[in-house]
Amino acid sequence: MTAARPERKYHARPAPPRIVVGIDTSVASTAALRWAAAQAAALHAQIIAVHAWQPATCQLAPYAHVPAHPTPGEERRYAEQLLDHVVRGALGERPPVPVRTVVAEGPAVAVLLEHARTALLLALGHRPHAGTAAPAVGAVARGCLSAATVPVVSIPADPGPHRRTAHAAHAALRAG
Repeated sequence: MTAARPERKYHARPAPPRIVVGIDTSVASTAALRWAAAQAAALHAQIIAVHAWQPATCQLAPYAHVPAHPTPGEERRYAEQLLDHVVRGALGERPPVPVRTVVAEGPAVAVLLEHARTALLLALGHRPHAGTAAPAVGAVARGCLSAATVPVVSIPADPGPHRRTAHAAHAALRAG
């Protein structure tokens, strides 16, 4: 007869809370990333910086002439480089909080909502409406606001000295 072993209980460490940030080439998304970093530090959370991309030819009519475009692999690499440049430009080489970058193929709203499903919140930038200082709610923000299962925070473009981070990253990558 063998003695029964006591039952061991293993407790999985809960995943840290996450703040998802939608990243594009706008100054406003850089401001959203900086805002999210401050919130993540206060909440002991990590940032998931998400950039959605779609092949350049996906929006062409089937009969349209397709000029020489980068391959989907090249477009994905470009998207990865863009996201890396924006994150480093906004938060530096050593971000103050854990940051995970995600480049996903698909429509921006669907990609952002999928990654934000279990997050604390989704942070998006917003830009002034052309010709006014009033913020505009773009199609991506509208789609996320109408279907998100988590709070969505809209952050205005940062008027500070690093205002051009996203545009500079985009221009640098395009140049070579």
